[in-house]
Amino acid sequence: MDLLESAPFNIGHNKLYEGVAGNLVAYACKVSFQKGFDGFVAFTAKTQLIKHYEKTLGAFHFKNQRMIIDTIAAKVLVEKYFKTI
Repeated sequence: MDLLESAPFNIGHNKLYEGVAGNLVAYACKVSFQKGFDGFVAFTAKTQLIKHYEKTLGAFHFKNQRMIIDTIAAKVLVEKYFKTI
């Protein structure tokens, strides 16, 4: 994945939808499992969101703005949003 972005109407306390970014990342993890990559997903994060993605997605800060979601975190996300891998 590249940068995660939210639509302007879906940012902040008055956002229209909850969990959009988590759902999209969970879908990418699900596809990674289906393709035989054990759920691994890497993406570039905006600098100010690195800690947020570590906390909410279980991502690891790798280098610069690079984030990685490993198998364990991917399973948690897929089970949260899809209930099955």
